[in-house]
Amino acid sequence: MHRRRSLSRGRSLAASLAAALTLGGLLALSPTASAADAELVTNGGFESGTSGWNCSAGSGSAVTTPTHGGSSALKAVPNGSDNARCAQTVRVKPDSAYTLSGWVRGGYVYLGAAGTGTTDVSTWTASAGDWQKLSTSFRTGPSTTSVEIYTHGWYGTPAYYADDLSLVGPGGDPVAVPATPGGLSAAAPTSTSATLTWNAVPGASEYRVYRGGSRAATVTGTSATISGLSPATAYSFQVSAANASGESAKSAALKVTTAAGGDNGGGTSGQLPAHALVGYLHASFANGSGYTRMADVPDSWDVIDLAFGEPTSVTSGDIRFSLCPASECPGVETPAEFKAAIKAKQAAGKKVLISIGGQNGQVQLTTAAARDTFVSSVSKIIDEYGLDGLDIDFEGHSLSLNTGDTDFRNPTTPAIVNLISAVKTLKAKYGSGFVLTMAPETFFVQLGYQYYGSGPWGGQDPRAGAYLPVIHALRDDLTLLHVQDYNSGSIMGLDNQYHSMGGADFHIAMTDMLLTGFPVAGDASRVFPALRPDQVAIGMPASTQAGNGWTAPGEVTKTLNCLTKKTDCGGYQTHGTWPALRGLMTWSINWDRFNGGEFSKTFDAYFG
Repeated sequence: MHRRRSLSRGRSLAASLAAALTLGGLLALSPTASAADAELVTNGGFESGTSGWNCSAGSGSAVTTPTHGGSSALKAVPNGSDNARCAQTVRVKPDSAYTLSGWVRGGYVYLGAAGTGTTDVSTWTASAGDWQKLSTSFRTGPSTTSVEIYTHGWYGTPAYYADDLSLVGPGGDPVAVPATPGGLSAAAPTSTSATLTWNAVPGASEYRVYRGGSRAATVTGTSATISGLSPATAYSFQVSAANASGESAKSAALKVTTAAGGDNGGGTSGQLPAHALVGYLHASFANGSGYTRMADVPDSWDVIDLAFGEPTSVTSGDIRFSLCPASECPGVETPAEFKAAIKAKQAAGKKVLISIGGQNGQVQLTTAAARDTFVSSVSKIIDEYGLDGLDIDFEGHSLSLNTGDTDFRNPTTPAIVNLISAVKTLKAKYGSGFVLTMAPETFFVQLGYQYYGSGPWGGQDPRAGAYLPVIHALRDDLTLLHVQDYNSGSIMGLDNQYHSMGGADFHIAMTDMLLTGFPVAGDASRVFPALRPDQVAIGMPASTQAGNGWTAPGEVTKTLNCLTKKTDCGGYQTHGTWPALRGLMTWSINWDRFNGGEFSKTFDAYFG
């Protein structure tokens, strides 16, 4: 999925860079220092780690050797699609002279300033076996009040080091208190929550949401979901913007009335208990966990996903489901017994869905014919077994974005467009009671924060973030999204740090992304909006045998504490608190029984 830029295209890299840098202003005259000049860089020696610096793709860290001065220096590691850019925004005065300098070590190291309002400048070295000083200068434009200083390496080259970075010149005026946010509005509220959005305010570092005059949430983005509300009740909300200099006045009040108790909005969330446990039942196959009859599924499980409905071929759209054969699953019930057990579960308030796909069931609806066949064949399964809805568990190569399909809000890839259309048709056919869930892998959702499809230049894995357009288009029909927080590589969170599966930290960071929203592929103009907390459950394996990334019960509890109470969060700071988080999902009911019911017991102990 990574892209490596060519180091030459008709001329040498050094010649190309030299030309670019000459045009970029290396020849600017050095300004004369004045008595008002001061050191403006924060933590230029990296003695406080990377505090004050923002390094792309988590590429930068502070090291104790080698250093130029003091006890720490920056080490940044480029890769094939990232040049390990570390930057800091500095307040400056308009129409003033500045000198930028720093010590670097390694091959292809750059130092520069952007947003100067005149000519942005940079300087570089192609090879520095030992510490080498880089220096350049610039003058700010007549209205420039901040500039970005940065250092970076080159794509696919080894690590570089930087230390004692300095910007000398007159300091800028203090940061002003931000203006009051405008555009406060609310999506259709549920019976217990309201999702608010507002316009961004320049200079704001956080936003404070007030309910009835009391602060209800503090977030860094431009949306927040306020939970714990009462059904059919009117509430008054306001929002303010804040930074280090203070807080703005509150916005005009917005009146929001929650839905009646029987309707949680957005699909069929209101038909589930406030906190639900979702599990997959191995109904069509056997493995080492053993076969579990539908009638023997413990009462802890609120949503039972039948694994799996699979296609007759990858592109046919023709989905088939049948019970595990007796030769493979001794003790399997008859179809009549299976259907009767489903009805008994539904009478007890449980939801039973057909799950389509799985690891081996690749589904690509590349044509209108496949789309229509998908609708008719899935409908046949739902009708035959009397099911409550559909779970989309497309994995592997089922979803992939065509080159040039770069906006998740307006997808053009036929397999994506046809899937969305097919699900909307099923929803329209079965009405408001239709339960729709999805179980994507992190690669198809959270990885979209860094990469989306093959990227603007091509060369990335086209599956990156490929579930995002499906989730977004169906969010008003979506009952539950439970991303598989397992069998995953390390994924970057909203803190721009990589998180690895197996502990509370991974689940907290991945879920925070869904409940906060995030810019897709780093594009601030294309933000994937937050989902409601009642639409989100966390996917975990039920045992060590069920998948990589098993999470111990204590870590599961920490995860839930952090997301619903903002305690036990460890080093990660969430962007909100969500007591209405729907619950947990696991692969699988069978593996949980095999493991003595550890996962379901942890859920029951927490939510009661």
